[in-house]
Amino acid sequence: MPLEPPPPPVAARPPPRQLTDRVVPDEADVARRGDVVTRASLAEDLRALGLDEGATVIVHSSLSRLGWVAGGAQAVVEALREVVGAYGTLVMPAHSGHLSEPSLWKDPPVPEAWWPVIRAETPPFDPQVTPTREMGAVVECFRHVPGVVRSAHPRHSFVALGPLAGAVVADHRLDGSLGEHSPLARCYERDASVLLLGVGHGNNTSLHLAEARADLSRKTLLNGSPMLTDGRRQWVVYEEDEIDSSDFDEIGAAFAGTGHERFGDAGGGTARLMSQRAIVDFGVAWMNANRR
Repeated sequence: MPLEPPPPPVAARPPPRQLTDRVVPDEADVARRGDVVTRASLAEDLRALGLDEGATVIVHSSLSRLGWVAGGAQAVVEALREVVGAYGTLVMPAHSGHLSEPSLWKDPPVPEAWWPVIRAETPPFDPQVTPTREMGAVVECFRHVPGVVRSAHPRHSFVALGPLAGAVVADHRLDGSLGEHSPLARCYERDASVLLLGVGHGNNTSLHLAEARADLSRKTLLNGSPMLTDGRRQWVVYEEDEIDSSDFDEIGAAFAGTGHERFGDAGGGTARLMSQRAIVDFGVAWMNANRR
């Protein structure tokens, strides 16, 4: 049987260029620079960053900051799945902030006359149907992948896929939604990693676990969400700790100085990879020292 000729040599992938304010480059610019981001090139970047097969990883992302991605969010999801493999577990926040007490809404607020209508008519949280809000296209794509499971919290749910997914999303309680009774704490127990794709620590929900564990004076508030209870829609009121992410970027900058954060390319953007335990423990110490 004649041997097949060897494949032609593959040209080296050019380094990604800095993003400009222009989100979608014109076709001639793409062809000249060779900077189309693909599933394969993203997978290459993630491996170079240190993401390994079999990892449990919490992913936060911004598709628009990764450059021009062929296939968009689907390509990002497929790259992540390829890199962690069948024995890895992917976790993403799938928050739905619109399922909350309307009197607390600030950005934007709604007229007080609307509040009772919103409480009475908003459809209840459904793990299969309820969309995320302001979480990005990658999460919205990922939550529709067959086999993905979602935690039961109406506002602060997480979605997961992989061998540890069921354990990660189990028993997500209304109180402590980002603390000890959350998927964040279950990931901490399993020594997960945190991957920031095109975003900074301002989006790092694991720092809310640090916030829950820090020795801080806490304010509580009453929130509410539409939920199904024994098959019936109800507006459920619950108490929760007030959360604050205003100093997360400052904490992240300080953490980067410890040398425990890996920094690299993610298509045309940047990526950060770190141990969740390391950033949470650092965040606890930082908040104890600096928050008032």
